[in-house]
Amino acid sequence: MQTYSSNVSTQRDTRAWQLQVWISFGLAVFLCATGLGWLPGQALDRAFMVMGYVFCLSAAFVLAKFVRDNQHGSVPSAGDTPMWKLVVWGGFFTAMGLTGWGLLRMEISETSKAFLAVSWLFLISSAFTLAKTLRDRHEADIALDRMQGRREARGEMHSEMREAE
Repeated sequence: MQTYSSNVSTQRDTRAWQLQVWISFGLAVFLCATGLGWLPGQALDRAFMVMGYVFCLSAAFVLAKFVRDNQHGSVPSAGDTPMWKLVVWGGFFTAMGLTGWGLLRMEISETSKAFLAVSWLFLISSAFTLAKTLRDRHEADIALDRMQGRREARGEMHSEMREAE
């Protein structure tokens, strides 16, 4: 009979890190909303920028998931076709490009443009960090569940073997 010991450790983000990530993301959303809410100019320009920011945010989450799902590179995730890869990357670059173009062409002060650009990039970078943090937590939960299942299975196997003796 071989006994396998499990010396696998599951790394988890600290509560402080998780709090920092959520605060950072919340702050980025707040700053973007403030900048867009107080944006001078035409209503159509404001609507375009809001749509652009939302498009960029959703594209960032989709790209983060796509990249993470394919991190090992050898076996693409189920359903990931070359066309899906094009849609994901194309969607992200289209969202970023159109939003940047819209921001540059707006007739607002350079200070307003700078605030909107910095808050927009802060939003995108914090979205990637949040996506990674949430995925890390999910994967750690799965690993712990698997380890617990193996421990329980070994415990049942050992008790059955004792009963058979």
